[in-house]
Amino acid sequence: MTPFPKLLRCARLALLPLLLAPAVQAQQVLTVGLIPSEDSQAMIKSSQQVLDQLQARLGMPVKPFVATDYNGVIEALRAGKLDVAYLGPFSYVLANQIAGAEAFAVAVTKKTAGSAYHSLIIARQDSGIRTLDDLKGHTFAFVDPSSASGHLFPKAGLEHAGHDPKTLFSRVIFSGSHDASILAVENRKVDAAAVADRILAGAVNNGQVQQQDFHVVWTSPDIPESPMVWRNNLDPELQARLRTAFAGIKDVPWGDQGMLNGFQPTTDAAYNVVRDTAKVLDLDLRSLK
Repeated sequence: MTPFPKLLRCARLALLPLLLAPAVQAQQVLTVGLIPSEDSQAMIKSSQQVLDQLQARLGMPVKPFVATDYNGVIEALRAGKLDVAYLGPFSYVLANQIAGAEAFAVAVTKKTAGSAYHSLIIARQDSGIRTLDDLKGHTFAFVDPSSASGHLFPKAGLEHAGHDPKTLFSRVIFSGSHDASILAVENRKVDAAAVADRILAGAVNNGQVQQQDFHVVWTSPDIPESPMVWRNNLDPELQARLRTAFAGIKDVPWGDQGMLNGFQPTTDAAYNVVRDTAKVLDLDLRSLK
């Protein structure tokens, strides 16, 4: 009998690990980027139950990553070091423009039952600041150049009210996070600040600050909720699994947003209002990097 069939079987067995390798190695860990609305450890802690459910539903490890600023998350997406990220509305539009990131889901919470939030300009109750006009000559904190609620929407609101943010304040800082801005007002490091309403509510709920210490000077119109996004070359099969997994994550807290009713689908078009606001401000989003 010729030994060829036996040799062929051996060759097939030798090739089997190579044939199976791509499937085994395709995607072993899902990396998830989180925007720095709080300090990194607090952000990971407040998101942990969602990440745990995501890991269980996907059947693969999920590794969180928090950058020091919004741009760090965007650059990690562009470099392929992140698979999925949670971004603010403006930082998403920027990520879509320069990194090809695609929005696919937004959180719906029991508290809001919707997918929008607001920017606030706050001052200490004892500051005497009651209106936008009263901000003249005072110190002010924005969050991050590409933060929707912490910079760009309040900046547009100030301009719409006839104020030039470049000359209105005696000094302006970028604090790096909403929590830092809230504490800067609380501790009299600045006279006023722009922050997200839900993050202020979270700081009040966890006892970090007291609501009666603050006066809300201005409230924005609805801002589309911060989206979950994926890098544009993520495997389509994994994209489909992510949609299903996020839709089923319920009854756990999600960062500053409260208890989840799941994540609903969204599209890039939902953020055209953000692009329109950028046009009102005559912004080149790339300049925010």
